[in-house]
Amino acid sequence: MRTVVFVDLTGSTGLFESIGNVLATQVVTRCTQAIGQHFARAGGHIVKYLGDGVLVLFDDTVAAVEACARVKELLAELDIAELRRVRLEAKTGVERGLIVEHDGDCYGDAVNVAARLSDLAQSGEILVGESVYACLPDFHRVACHNLDRIIIRGKAEPMRVWRIDWARTAETTLTAPMEFFEMQGERPAQHRIDLNCMDQHLRLEPHDGPLIIGRGQDAGFQVNDQRVSRRHARIEWNGGQCVLTDSSSNGTWVRFAGSPVAVTLRRDSCTLNGEGEIGLGATADDFTAPTVGFRVLNDA
Repeated sequence: MRTVVFVDLTGSTGLFESIGNVLATQVVTRCTQAIGQHFARAGGHIVKYLGDGVLVLFDDTVAAVEACARVKELLAELDIAELRRVRLEAKTGVERGLIVEHDGDCYGDAVNVAARLSDLAQSGEILVGESVYACLPDFHRVACHNLDRIIIRGKAEPMRVWRIDWARTAETTLTAPMEFFEMQGERPAQHRIDLNCMDQHLRLEPHDGPLIIGRGQDAGFQVNDQRVSRRHARIEWNGGQCVLTDSSSNGTWVRFAGSPVAVTLRRDSCTLNGEGEIGLGATADDFTAPTVGFRVLNDA
């Protein structure tokens, strides 16, 4: 059994448009090489580089995931002038299973799943499969968020996926009391989103962490409709922005106030701002769709 790590850089398209093909290729190569060296130091075996991606095998699952969690910091510390203008991030998929190595490459279901998880991940995210999660110690598991079962191309059944949030969890503990800002003669920026559905009303602030919207009992905001997945979508504050991410079977849509066109989400995200409504599990033209009203306050 080996642990497969697939890392893919995001933002490279903007880099190529900004500085040209030759220089951008050099920058991307330096970044992927640095990531590869980082994984090698952590005990990984570099299988191959794939343009702006890296495929790595580990014997130690915990070491693999811990190394993945440090990639964001590694990219931020690279002394590359071009990265001050265009930011590159990594999205990562990790799976564990039987691997066949042949002629400098590797094959197996775990390889395919790791690649698919990397495709599904957002910038800066690490997605892991159930076999990887099962290998993590309890003190690591508490900072993993269950995204429920996700349809993976090539798999007959949806598979359970977790998002690693160790760095985010550490950041949210570094908070200052209100009295500190008052002593300095200023108040902190106010960020919150108000959600409304029938007789439910909820306010989500950055320190509250991610909120799951769904039909399941473990959802923080429950919507009881058969078209809604148990863990249909999540809302979270990230870098001062309120982000909605769909993880459902039937999809999610967002209609902002004043806009006749709805934004459709299927396993992807959008930033919420102003006011509007979120539709769950049905198309935007279905007047029976269960909806959640939102209002975002982002007073920076």
